[in-house]
Amino acid sequence: MRIKNLLFITAIGLFIYIVSITAIGCAQIGAPTGGPRDSIAPILVSAAPKLMATNFTGNKITLTFDEYINVLDVQKNVLVSPFPKKSPIIDYKLRTVNIKLLDTLLPNTTYAINFGNGIVDNNEGNPFKEFTYVFSTGKTIDSLQLSGTVLLAETGRADSTLLALLYNNANDSSVEKRKPNYIAKLNARGHFTFTNLPEGDYRLYALKDGNGSKTYDSKLETFAFLNEDVVVAGPRDSVLLYAYEEEKEKKKPTVAVPAPKTAVDKKLRYVSSVSSSAPQGLLNDSLQIRFNNKLKIFDTTKIILTDSNYNKINTSSISLDSTRKIVTIINKWPEDTYYRLIITKDAVSDSANVLISKTDTIHFKSKKVAEYGTLKLRFIKIDLTKHPVIQFIKNSEIIKSVKVTGPEWNDKLMEPSEYELRILYDANNNGIWDPGNYSKKLQPEKALTLDKKLTIKANFDNEREVEL
Repeated sequence: MRIKNLLFITAIGLFIYIVSITAIGCAQIGAPTGGPRDSIAPILVSAAPKLMATNFTGNKITLTFDEYINVLDVQKNVLVSPFPKKSPIIDYKLRTVNIKLLDTLLPNTTYAINFGNGIVDNNEGNPFKEFTYVFSTGKTIDSLQLSGTVLLAETGRADSTLLALLYNNANDSSVEKRKPNYIAKLNARGHFTFTNLPEGDYRLYALKDGNGSKTYDSKLETFAFLNEDVVVAGPRDSVLLYAYEEEKEKKKPTVAVPAPKTAVDKKLRYVSSVSSSAPQGLLNDSLQIRFNNKLKIFDTTKIILTDSNYNKINTSSISLDSTRKIVTIINKWPEDTYYRLIITKDAVSDSANVLISKTDTIHFKSKKVAEYGTLKLRFIKIDLTKHPVIQFIKNSEIIKSVKVTGPEWNDKLMEPSEYELRILYDANNNGIWDPGNYSKKLQPEKALTLDKKLTIKANFDNEREVEL
C-alpha cells in the first residue's frame, strides 16, 4: 500500500509540473503599458533676467523649464524685435535654453524674442506655443500693438509664407534699402500682430522674402504696402493689405537635346481642337488648328467648312493669330450636327515653303444642348461702379471671365464641372486683373474667391446667390 500511494503522489506531482511548464510556454510576453500619451507642453520654471525685466544691461538670458526640451529650427521659428543686425546665438541643453545677444542694445527700447512654436518637450514634441521673452533697456515696457491681415490681391486668399514688415523713421525707399525694425509672421488666415511697440508713426509692408534680404528688391517678389503711415498710439482697427507680384516670373526655357539627324521632322503638321477619331465640338467654342511651324502662306479660301453633305457654310470666319501658328474657325454651331473641315494641300505653307502632305478632312459633331448645364447667378449687394467681373476657376486657371452688368447673369451652355467662383473688381475696366506698382503708389486690383465651389450638372438648371 505504501508503494502504491507513493507512486500515485509522484504521478500527481509530475502532472502538475507538466501543466505548469505548458502554461508558462503558452503565456504571451509583452512590454507593460506606459499609460496615456504625454500631451502637456513644457512649463517655464524661471528666467534670468526675469520676464518683463526693465533696465536690462547684459547680453545673456537663461530660460529653465520643468522637463527636457528641444529648440527646433531657430532661424525659422525665432523672431527678435526690434530686428537685430546680428541674430542672437540660441542653444539648449537638458532643461535650459541659453540666449546670447550679439547686437548692441538700443537705449530705452523694449525687446521681444518670439520663439513661435520652436520650444518643444523632448519626449512627444509638445510645443510651448508662441512663447515670447520680453525685456526693456529702459524703465518701462512698451505695450502697444498693431494687428492686420494680408490677402493676395489676385485671389483674395491668404498666404502664410509672407512676412509683415514694420519701419519707423522711414521714407518710401526704406523698404528697398534697409531691413525693417519689426517683423511679424502671418498665420493661415493671413493675420499678423506686432506687440510691445512704442507710440509713433510707422510704414507697414508685407513681403514674400525670396532671397532672405528682408528688403523689397525684386518686382518678382510678392509685396504689399499701405499708401499712408500707420499711427500707433492706442487701440485701433485691424489693417488690411493686398499683396501682388508686379511682374510674373517667366518660365525658364527647357534645354532641348538635339535629336539624331535621321529623326529630324521637316514636315508641316497640325493638330485640331476636335478629333476625327472622337468627334465632338463645343457649341460655344471656336475650332482651332495648331501648326508646328509658322505659316508663310495662309489662304482662307482653301480652308472650307461644310455640313455632312459637303455644302459649304458661308457664315463662318477663319483667322490666323499673331504667332502665325494658330488658325481659328468661328461659327454658330447648331446642336447635334455633323461637320467637315477641309484643308486643301496648298492652303498653307511654312517659311521653307513646305506644304501639308495631302488634302485633309476633319470630321466632327457639335454637342447636344442637353450635354451642358444652364446657370443663373443672382448677385446680392454688388457694387456695379467697381466694374465687377465674375471668373470661373478650374485647376487654378481662369476658364471663363464675364463682366457683371446687372443683378443677374445667366448662361445656357456651361460645361459640366466643378468651379471656383471669383469676383474681380476691375478698376480700369479692362476685363483682367492688374497688379500694383510701388514706385507709382498704385494699389493692385482686388479679387475675392468665394468659399463654396460651384458644381454644374448637365441638363440641369443650376442657380446660385452670390452675396458680397
